[in-house]
Parts: sequence; C-alpha cells; structure tokens
Amino acid sequence: MGVMRLGYVHTRVTDLDESRKHYVDTLGMRVVAEEPGKLFLKAWDEYDHHSVVLEEGGVGLVKLGYKCETPDDIAKFENRIQAFGAVTERMSKGENLSVGDGIRVVLPSEHVLELYSEIEFAGTETGSLNPDPFPRHLVGVGVPRIDHTLITCEDPRTLERFFAECLDFKPSERVVTGLDDDAELIGSWMFCTNTPHDIAFIKGPNSKLHHFAYWLNDWNEIRHAGDLFSMDDVSVDVGPTRHGITRGETIYFFDPSGNRNEVFSGGYITYPDFPTITWTPDQLAKGIFYISRELNERFTTVLT
Repeated sequence: MGVMRLGYVHTRVTDLDESRKHYVDTLGMRVVAEEPGKLFLKAWDEYDHHSVVLEEGGVGLVKLGYKCETPDDIAKFENRIQAFGAVTERMSKGENLSVGDGIRVVLPSEHVLELYSEIEFAGTETGSLNPDPFPRHLVGVGVPRIDHTLITCEDPRTLERFFAECLDFKPSERVVTGLDDDAELIGSWMFCTNTPHDIAFIKGPNSKLHHFAYWLNDWNEIRHAGDLFSMDDVSVDVGPTRHGITRGETIYFFDPSGNRNEVFSGGYITYPDFPTITWTPDQLAKGIFYISRELNERFTTVLT
C-alpha cells in the first residue's frame, strides 16, 4: 500500500500557552505529552499517539510526517528518493516521541518530510468495541482528525514529480497556464488515500506553510466551527464557503502565532484510476472560492 496517510504536522508557535488555548480549548484537541517547549496533541478519532506537535520559537513548519504501511515500503521509497536526487537520512526510534525508525527527506521545496511505519498506538476516545459515534466530552469544535497540508514551492512541477515517482501519489487536480505539454504548473492537489488531497502545493517561496487542515463531517459542523471562532475571537481568513477544487466546504483561520489552519468537509472519493481535473488561471478564483469567485490578497501572500 505504501504511504497510508498524513501522520503528523510539527509546527512552530510564538507562545505555547496561547497556542494551547487555541488547539485545545477552541479546536478540541487533547494534550497527550509535554516536553520543554513542546506540546504533543491528538484529536479524538485518531488512533496514533499524536498528530500535531507545537514547538515554541517562531512560526511555520518544522516537518511533516507521513505514515507508511510497512518498513519495506520505507526502504523502497528511500531507494527511489536517492535515485531522484533528494537528500535523505535515517531516523531512529526515539528521535520523535513515540515514533519508530524511518527516513527523513529534504524535499525539492526545502520542506522536511519524515516517513515511518511505527508509532505508539493510543486508540480513539470512543474505543473499538461497540463504540458510540462521538465522545460526550467534546470541547469546542471537537475536530476528529487532521486531514491534509498545503505548502508552497518555487517549482511545483518538480515537487509533483517527486511525490508521483518516489511515493506513488497521484494528482487529483492541477492548475496550469495552458493545455499544451509545456504549460507551467501553478498548483497540484495530490492523494495517496481516497480523498481529494493528502498534500497540495502551489507556486510560491520554498519551505513555507500555507495551511494544515482538520476534517469535519459536514457543512453544519463547518458552520458551527465558524460560530465558535467568533466566540473565541479567532482570526478568520475566509469562509464559511466552498471550493471548486476538491468541492470541499471550508473555513480558513489563524492560530495565535499566525499559522493558517483550515476546517474542511465534503469533497469526493478518489481511486487509482481517478482522472486528473484541470483548472486554468482565469478560473482560479472560482476554483479556490467557488461562491465568491474572489481571492483576497492575504490568502495568497500570508505564509509561515
């Protein structure tokens, strides 16, 4: 099977106490471990030990972790990545709390990606024997799980090649400057599961984070999240609205440090034979924000 899903997002924050309020009290994640200057959090419907790491000292992405099915998958990917020309190093058990051996990769976009197959199994808050559909004690939005990330890069075509050739991701949707073979790639939404995207990237500076996203069940939960963001004075970027690309419903908002988050629902199901959907720049505003068909400057320029 190879890469199974996004496992964790490790990001920097300027104030750990303020960030705790945002991710725990507003979004409803639970702190599962603490180290000096770090918080490890998980959402209620995630089985693994943690899915978000907050590290005090700045803003932006430290690294992304993607979980693979077996150690053999990691060895296979390591060979492909080295042949591609990207920098790799071995990652030993214990370097990341509760995470096993794996490899660490510097992507062509200068982001750090970690691949691993073992992490401490913690279980969900409803359990796996005769479970209820959700726990009674949900706080705030009560996000059930992380979903995807969007990063920026100077050369989207090379990064798309990397994920396709090295990790077997496929593009569900692309933005290109034209329909001929030498058209410039502006953005790519790529999947390894059956969702519209497990990672996406758009043209921009290397090593930057645009956002990471949480899954919600439906539009009503998106609207409810918007109400809670207003109650807690969360800075909302855009939404509630929906995308043309992915067809998902969304709110984009900022944590207290300025890292952009998203709550996302809907979308479509992908399969290995899913044909790539193409968008052109003249329709990009409709692709990103289908209803308003407008892109605000902040959405395209504020990165961490």
